Amino acid sequence: MSLLAKWLRPRSDPRDALRPLWHRTVEIAREREWYADCGIADSVAGRFDAITLILAIVLIRMEREPDLIEPSVRLTELFVDDMDGQLRQGGVGDLMVGKHIGKLMSTLGGRLGAYRTALEEGEDSMAAAVTRNVTMTEHGDPGRLARRARAFAAGLALVPGYRVLAAEIGK
Repeated sequence: MSLLAKWLRPRSDPRDALRPLWHRTVEIAREREWYADCGIADSVAGRFDAITLILAIVLIRMEREPDLIEPSVRLTELFVDDMDGQLRQGGVGDLMVGKHIGKLMSTLGGRLGAYRTALEEGEDSMAAAVTRNVTMTEHGDPGRLARRARAFAAGLALVPGYRVLAAEIGK
């Protein structure tokens, strides 16, 4: 094979292996129960909040296993790519996308810290964290949302790492 052919050959994306996990994370965040039973607002803000809640729980699970730390970075990159595409589809211009992505990453980082602490401290702490970080309907129940999020995290903690990577979560 010529040197030119090697350069022009498409390279595999190291994130491809994590795409099923990213898609599964979004599927879980879009489950009806988060909205109908717990009261997350079915709006752009509410859906973003649900995705960051589930993604944060998945990332927290991944950070507890050394072999999953590097893949967790790739999963976060997929989040960034998805948000970038959503912003562009929503009409945000090229010059402003980076600024918006920076804010979204800052938001995710803050929520990771809040949810990490809340998961360790218990249900009241988790209810306070979701009250601060999730757009709820008028009749939303932060306590119910906290219980469901903690149950998801507890179930995820029992899933072996290879199954997390295979997106066999939340079933």
